[in-house]
Amino acid sequence: MMRNGVATVTRTAARATFAAETVIVSSAGRRAAPLTSTPRQPVPAPSQTQPGRLFHSSARHGAQASASQKVTQASSTKPSPAAEDGRDTIPGTSIRVFRTVAGLRAWRRQQLLAGRTVGLVPTMGALHQGHLDLVHAAARDNDAVVISIYVNPTQFGVHEDLGSYPRTWDADSQALANLQMTFEAEHEKGRIEAVFAPTTAEMYPSGPPSQEVNGPGSFVTITPVGSLLEGASRPTFFRGVATVCMKLFHIVQPERTYFGQKDVQQTVVLKRMVRDFAIPLELVVEPTVREQPDGLALSSRNVYLGTRRRAVANVLRRSLLAAAGAASANKSATHDDILAAAHRVADETLAEQKQLSPSKRALFEIDYISLSEADTMEELAAGQTIDPTRGAILSGAVRMLPVEEPQPGEDLGHSNGPLVRLIDNIILKPTEGQ
Repeated sequence: MMRNGVATVTRTAARATFAAETVIVSSAGRRAAPLTSTPRQPVPAPSQTQPGRLFHSSARHGAQASASQKVTQASSTKPSPAAEDGRDTIPGTSIRVFRTVAGLRAWRRQQLLAGRTVGLVPTMGALHQGHLDLVHAAARDNDAVVISIYVNPTQFGVHEDLGSYPRTWDADSQALANLQMTFEAEHEKGRIEAVFAPTTAEMYPSGPPSQEVNGPGSFVTITPVGSLLEGASRPTFFRGVATVCMKLFHIVQPERTYFGQKDVQQTVVLKRMVRDFAIPLELVVEPTVREQPDGLALSSRNVYLGTRRRAVANVLRRSLLAAAGAASANKSATHDDILAAAHRVADETLAEQKQLSPSKRALFEIDYISLSEADTMEELAAGQTIDPTRGAILSGAVRMLPVEEPQPGEDLGHSNGPLVRLIDNIILKPTEGQ
């Protein structure tokens, strides 16, 4: 089932170390059908007679046999939850839905015995085109694809948006059903075989670990990379990501798992975890998928933005592009020179918004803009230049604040437009020694 050793790769069309390309797509959604299941009749248990024993055809022996069969059948009509798990399917497809670890593992063993490779795409649902591209990549490389849909509480801080995080099972089911049809038309190697959608009680049988920074629980912590940048702003985030991914890797035991470049620090953390814990799988990173026309990185949280904030939300993308331009134009540019270009764009955009009336503007706060080492996420020193043999990562986060003075009938976004925190990055690839 698994290969010896650990292989972690970052894959793009050109097979470069990191992906700088992006894919432009529309963000239009689809209407979905609900999940349904068809009840099945219980399968009678096999005969309990001993090998070689013969029954006589007399009425007496026939009655005894009949009574014995009735007892046997009665005892087999109440299968375990794991035995029943996986009988539900996505409507109109053969994609099986598993809710238990035991049920998914039993299915995985069947794939192993059949010599079939498995690719895992971990998600928290609210699937968008970026997720679907990861599923497509998994079907390209593997015989069977598993998508996990689980909103993991341990990667949310105490005051973060766990309760309002979008849960769109019907739409997610329809998106996967539609994607499966394209695989059949395009003759992809693999198919979507299973969705793993466990409960929190199933994923955390001893109870979910605390969301508090110093709270109790069983955690996987990867430092120092997990405590920098996103980890500094969200101290429990990467602890939660590493913990749930470790669980998923053990449960599904895939040959490959797929993540998007948008969450670049997450990929660095998980690659470190795979290497340090000798997990025998290949971690594949696919290019960021972006909305048109302004290149905003696709995210499940974009649904919170609404019309007014959506028009300003690409400020981070434009800031990072300005920094990348400064680095490209001057190879001797220092860390501070490069980031100054990014902050100019952010500051000018914020000043323009502040000149508008509260009923029209969309305010934001830059959380951070970083220029870091590609393999550690350690920040370059103020006067340091980019090593052309190593490249670097430009990354950042912005908080889109709730709109002021909402207007009657205004589109505020999902859950009436709470604070939205968006991230993005640009990979500055090595230019020498490749």
